Amino acid sequence: MTELQPIIAIVDDDPATCEGLSSLLRSAGWRTETFASGQEFLDHRWMDTPSCVLLDLELPGLTGLDLQKRMAEVNLEIPIVFITGHGNIPSSVQAIKLGAVEFLTKPVDEEQLLQAIVEAVQHDRSARERHAQAREIRQRYGSLTTREQEVMRQVISGLLNKQVAAELSISEFTVKVHRGHVMRKMRADSLADLVRMAEQLGIDHRVSR
Repeated sequence: MTELQPIIAIVDDDPATCEGLSSLLRSAGWRTETFASGQEFLDHRWMDTPSCVLLDLELPGLTGLDLQKRMAEVNLEIPIVFITGHGNIPSSVQAIKLGAVEFLTKPVDEEQLLQAIVEAVQHDRSARERHAQAREIRQRYGSLTTREQEVMRQVISGLLNKQVAAELSISEFTVKVHRGHVMRKMRADSLADLVRMAEQLGIDHRVSR
């Protein structure tokens, strides 16, 4: 499936600023959406596509920093680039600590802005790929039977087949069969690969015995 074109959201209560930024970004090949307030941005239904937010610090209602916190609360994980004419060191430090990609002051340097957007979109794209991979691994693990999950937990702890058999009170042959099913269903090429998947699932491979 072809990836949807990234969306650059511009949140600023100044129409002229919104239009100017939109014109600049469209000329650089980006797709844009504009919002006059933080609440309007939050009410928007976002598609599952790489994005970033150009966010003004001073906004009516929710300030830029307030919106950044609210986005974190509702798990709206879209990278933020702050653009403001009222920047100060405490605000910039707080924004960066909360995960903002960049904090730019007006009048903004166009090259610096475009570079920040590229970085933010790539960050979002990478995060989405990681989340998609994690979902896929959870689905694979969910396809295992209860016994296969038990065998997987024992195997990733470093036990040999005969030791797993003793732990689960089953035959070594049965362990081999279940282990084969686990490797196939999890699409693991090696034990190390299976251990890495278990770590992503939050499964402790140091099984207590």
